[in-house]
Amino acid sequence: MEQKKETNKKFVIIIAVLLGVGLVYGGYKLVHSFSHETTDDAQIEARMNPVIPRVEGYVKKVYVTDNQEVKAGDTLFVIDDQDYRVRLEQARAGLAAAESQLAVAKASIGSYVANAAASKSQVQSAKGNIETAKTQLWRATKDYERFKNLYENHSITAQQYEQALATKEQAEQQLQILESQQKATSSQHHAAISQTEISEKQVIVAEANVKSAQANLDAALLNMSYTVVTAPIDGQLSDVGLQEGQFVRPGQSLFYLVNTKDIWVVANFKETQLDKMRVGQKVSIEVDAYPDEEFEAVVTAFSPATGAKFALLPPDNATGNFVKTVQRLPVKIDFVSSNDKKKLARVRSGMNVFVDVHLK
Repeated sequence: MEQKKETNKKFVIIIAVLLGVGLVYGGYKLVHSFSHETTDDAQIEARMNPVIPRVEGYVKKVYVTDNQEVKAGDTLFVIDDQDYRVRLEQARAGLAAAESQLAVAKASIGSYVANAAASKSQVQSAKGNIETAKTQLWRATKDYERFKNLYENHSITAQQYEQALATKEQAEQQLQILESQQKATSSQHHAAISQTEISEKQVIVAEANVKSAQANLDAALLNMSYTVVTAPIDGQLSDVGLQEGQFVRPGQSLFYLVNTKDIWVVANFKETQLDKMRVGQKVSIEVDAYPDEEFEAVVTAFSPATGAKFALLPPDNATGNFVKTVQRLPVKIDFVSSNDKKKLARVRSGMNVFVDVHLK
């Protein structure tokens, strides 16, 4: 009988202790809930840069292995550049040819300008000669008319009359010759001007060809540089999975470079938890992989839409759902600089974490 009473007493004590622990724990959780919001729907995030070639070709050599850490500027792999070297030499030859054509066009325009100036001088000279010939013809005509009247009056000999007539006819012929020469000189001058204008246009075309050839050369040099694929940032590679001799194309995602130095947390809180949450509030983070470590962080941003809105087929609670689905809003949380860098370096993108936001 006494043993039974002793057993009942122990049982009551155990029940009392359990109830006490439960009440204490429940009270702590209740008080904690007034100043904290928690969720385990959270993951570590990081920038995952895809390594994408800009030119096509066969992989000549791969310099990295799976999960290797690299620095910005390190060579990841090289594409065979023989075809691009040929195109580069063709572009250089095209530029040299275009520059030669430009030099020839500029030289020819100089000679045409000189010819135009010379022909203009000849035109001016011909005009002066014609004016002189007209004056001589006028004088010879006046002399002929005077000698003609004197000959009809028998005041001079026939020889003097014939000499005046010959002088007049010679002056007329000389004027005709000079006028013909003037027309020819004027035609040559107009031709020289036209050729000069044509040469000027040829120079413009040649200059455009030089610019086009220079652009082709720049493009060839750029494509040549793209055959060496380097790391854009510091980070750690994923599985490389790239082999020598493999053919790659522009825009083809080959593997990833993860920025392990810049990580953050995206926590998906229920919409009913957001009332007192604000940017700048302190956050305690526990990583599932390292349960003994606690990291400090801070709330930095709230998503402009719930996670469901970014889905391919977002749900709509207004279309006849009998039970309203509580939505979750992604919240960005950044680690603070006071954390142990060595411990934080072990954290990887995609790890699950427990987030505790301090509301007060």
